[in-house]
Amino acid sequence: MPIFHAIVLGLVQGLSEFLPISSSGHLELVPWLFDWHDFDDEGTQKAFDVALHLGTLVAAVVYLRADVARYIGAGVRLVVKRQSPASVDGRVAWLLLLSTIPAAAIGALFEDTIDEHLGTPTIIAVSLIGFGLLLGVVDRALGRREVEGFSTRDAVIVGAAQALALNPGTSRSGITMTAARSVGFSRDAAARLSFLMMIPVTAGAVVFKLAGLVADDGIPSDLRVPMLVGILTSGVSGWFAVWGLLRIVRTRTFTPFVVYRVALGIVVLVIVAAGWR
Repeated sequence: MPIFHAIVLGLVQGLSEFLPISSSGHLELVPWLFDWHDFDDEGTQKAFDVALHLGTLVAAVVYLRADVARYIGAGVRLVVKRQSPASVDGRVAWLLLLSTIPAAAIGALFEDTIDEHLGTPTIIAVSLIGFGLLLGVVDRALGRREVEGFSTRDAVIVGAAQALALNPGTSRSGITMTAARSVGFSRDAAARLSFLMMIPVTAGAVVFKLAGLVADDGIPSDLRVPMLVGILTSGVSGWFAVWGLLRIVRTRTFTPFVVYRVALGIVVLVIVAAGWR
């Protein structure tokens, strides 16, 4: 794999993982649009994807380190000391973990089915448009709830929505922000909840897939440098994406991302219909 390709895909992953525009969809579309064939088989492609997700995981943990440390500490204290009533941070910590279960379970059970039947350019384009418009509609609501008000009902609703992101083109951050806005959270709170939910589900996926990779054939030697470059690039760009989005949503709507999703979806459908790719 050329280093340039690793840098481009790292940037794509870092930016699109946190912006509501679908990282998995973009990681499928970019090589398709430019006719890149960097992987010998599906296994090496998954290995590289895991590396990119590791980079964005680190970016989220570093940027949200104060929140992560607070919630982990409160969650552990709630169990060890059996606090009653539960502290707000302890309750939110365990509800965030609860919200990751639907996506983790469905991903583990239907990984092969998802890989075989989803992720085509047409499905990605339709998903970009459909879920983008849904975000635009829901974002018109005047949500004022903050992260501290996260409830069991919210965890179930937002967690179930997150499972839809297993379909490339949906966007994990986009669908969780949509779900959070639909139950009354402010844009800032919706974004923070999305980023915090990303940490445990991505960490679990990275550990699971890396363990499987190591147990099989290990990391191909010719992929190690591109993987390292991809991790660094996705990590740095991911940090800026988190910083930028949180600044944007404090004063603006999600409309620019909706417009981008719809425009990209239409372009992809035109390319497919014209037979250009």
